[in-house]
Amino acid sequence: MRALLDTSVLIGDLPPPEEIEAAISVASITELHFGVLVAEDDEERARRTTRLAVVEATFDPLPVSVEIARVWGQLAAAVTRRGGNPRRRQIDLAIAATAHVEGVPLITENISDFQIIDDMVDARQPSDL
Repeated sequence: MRALLDTSVLIGDLPPPEEIEAAISVASITELHFGVLVAEDDEERARRTTRLAVVEATFDPLPVSVEIARVWGQLAAAVTRRGGNPRRRQIDLAIAATAHVEGVPLITENISDFQIIDDMVDARQPSDL
């Protein structure tokens, strides 16, 4: 099964399930770089840098295309109409839009981040595969 991995899976302690053909969004690379830059101590920064290097060596991230940008806007509008605040989760919405456009499930450790748009994005926990 093809699937898009959320950043939460990339930084998690467990590897993604072996039965999936995994891809990532370039938006996850953004989150990983941010995590390195805001690490408060050298040991944590080194750990995050190592994780980032492994992810960058393992995946060829999917870019944010015009089609993904359109869906991202639609998801943000849906979150707003449903009473949520899309500004707090813009990167999550970019990743969700990528999964939607690719027609694959989004594998995430933070399923609650996507509940407000669960009719628009197929978000699943790794344990549900």
